[in-house]
Amino acid sequence: MTEDAAGPVPLDDQLCFAIYSAGMAIQRAYKPLLDGLGLTYPQYLVLNVLWRADGQTVGGIAEQLALESSTLTPLLKRLEAAGLVRRTRNPANERQVVVELTGAGRDLRARAGCLGDTLLAASAQSPARLGELNRDIKRLRDAVYRHIGDQGGTQSDG
Repeated sequence: MTEDAAGPVPLDDQLCFAIYSAGMAIQRAYKPLLDGLGLTYPQYLVLNVLWRADGQTVGGIAEQLALESSTLTPLLKRLEAAGLVRRTRNPANERQVVVELTGAGRDLRARAGCLGDTLLAASAQSPARLGELNRDIKRLRDAVYRHIGDQGGTQSDG
């Protein structure tokens, strides 16, 4: 009996699965803290983008998170219902929706700062090693996006 060369590589040998499952493990480590903040991981990512630069368009946020605007909209509606963000039409371009943090959304930033400490403790890695790993994974991601062109990106509304 011969080995099937066309068969899939076992999951444990696939880099994509290692990255995917590492992401899931990190999200599980973050979950108790995010539950305490009343956030899901995707909502935390949206807020993180806004904490860095408030008043961004839906399309701009979607692009940074590699999401479709249509995927982001329900997240934003829930964040708005929770009183953490405000969505308004851009007066200069009515097709664009601008997202801004509320006072409560800005205040949440200080309480969310402990997530990095959680990853440090859970990973048993040094900050320098995690920084190196982060740079390596971003280089890989960017190389793949360059290879596939805009197929892996999102459509932006501005």
